[in-house]
Amino acid sequence: MGYAHRLDGGRRIKLNDFDAGADSGLKHEEAAAATQRIVAELIELQELLAATRQQSVLVILQGRDTSGKDGTIRNVTGPLNSQSCSVASFRAPSTEELAHDFLWRIHAQTPPAGQIRIFNRSHYEDVLVVRVHDLAPKDVWRKRYDHINAFERMLTDSGTIVLKFYLHISKHEQKQRLLERERDPLKSWKLSVGDWKERELWDDYTAAYEDALNHCSTTNAPWHIVPADKKWFRNLAVAEALRDALKPLKKEWVEKLDELGRNEKKVIDEYRRGHNHSG
Repeated sequence: MGYAHRLDGGRRIKLNDFDAGADSGLKHEEAAAATQRIVAELIELQELLAATRQQSVLVILQGRDTSGKDGTIRNVTGPLNSQSCSVASFRAPSTEELAHDFLWRIHAQTPPAGQIRIFNRSHYEDVLVVRVHDLAPKDVWRKRYDHINAFERMLTDSGTIVLKFYLHISKHEQKQRLLERERDPLKSWKLSVGDWKERELWDDYTAAYEDALNHCSTTNAPWHIVPADKKWFRNLAVAEALRDALKPLKKEWVEKLDELGRNEKKVIDEYRRGHNHSG
């Protein structure tokens, strides 16, 4: 059992059943040290992923305002090689994007083989914000759960490892973080009255998130609920889940690279034998 709660889709969940302040009894220093060790493993696994180019990895981060999507990216995937790890952020769709189906702009950002792509928000906004703010009729957004499941199944069938994280923050902790932004001049640029307005819709978002988690947690693309009140535990939980998803492939990747290396050595040896006369 990992630090993040993996949903198997076998039972309906309620967010109130999960403690946003959980830390598994760890101290800050312990968790930070463990995260550092896991990130070192991820760096090695990323190198193998990029070299073999057999799979890709899509990490989806969702959560309420201040839940720590940016912090998770900075602390967990920030140390990875940027040549094969990148971030896609999704804001309100443009006029062109609205003229297409809701997955059009999303599909264009999915990772190619050998790459890790982190989605800072995602296609789930089309069953969250769209639902809460009545931006589309109910009979439109309700069908999107099935569209999302089919889309993610297509990605996994094509060799993409899909990991979805809901960063679970409590209402009390969110309030403290919003107030901290107001006090900290280095964070004040993030201030928006919209954050406080969205907070008034807490229960509506809870219902929307619960439906998304329950409808769209599948064996091939599971949701993970991550306790996010303690930033250092949040980072550890996400890093561990990512490492655990990739580590079983390490042996296969190493064997593939060994095979490629042996084949290339044969080519080099043949070349040398054929050119010995030239010195």
